[in-house]
Amino acid sequence: MAGWITLDTHFGPVRAWQAMPEGKPRAGLVVIQEIFGANAHIRGVAERFAAQGYAVLAPSFFDLVDGTEASPDALPYDSDGVQGGLARVGALGVEKALDVVRAAATRLAPAGKVGTVGYCWGGSIALLAALRQGLPSVSYYGARNVQFLDEPAKGPVIFHFGAQDRSIPPEAIAAHRQKLPQMPVYVYPADHAFNREVGHAYDPDSATLALQRTLDFFSEHLG
Repeated sequence: MAGWITLDTHFGPVRAWQAMPEGKPRAGLVVIQEIFGANAHIRGVAERFAAQGYAVLAPSFFDLVDGTEASPDALPYDSDGVQGGLARVGALGVEKALDVVRAAATRLAPAGKVGTVGYCWGGSIALLAALRQGLPSVSYYGARNVQFLDEPAKGPVIFHFGAQDRSIPPEAIAAHRQKLPQMPVYVYPADHAFNREVGHAYDPDSATLALQRTLDFFSEHLG
């Protein structure tokens, strides 16, 4: 069962794609989008986690920039989409993004423990959800992570990176291991966005292995 609901945040309403498992949820999970919005890919990710037994919300973060009536569900995977996504990320800021995560986690609380998983920009927001909110989190190729690595961690987090990702050089990956040595860092023979089945960067073997590690992490920390 999946469909749109509305979250109330301190900064205004935000739609979220809700995907529910059959039967009682094992835990709750917030899926945090890339810069392209809460699009079909992200909604599909949410539904796949729901099939694993999680109650899932994938918020449309850009609703706080455009408004729920005008905010697009998806930006195109091209230069215009990248520029539009980056502009919205800049306008949204970290504080509002984390408040959306808080609102989604609160809505999911009846399901039990709550974690987050984020991709690209969402990977860095997922990291911050672990550092600042204590939510067990999985960060996929978060290119903005390095600036936050000196913050104390309130919750556990694991990282997935692609060795061929030019936006996250080896020294940035090494910084994760140096600054957060207690948090596992996994590197795959793949590019940025290797989990996204849309586009040239998709690497099914890397995506499958990263997903299994993600599910193992959530099984350990969420139940």
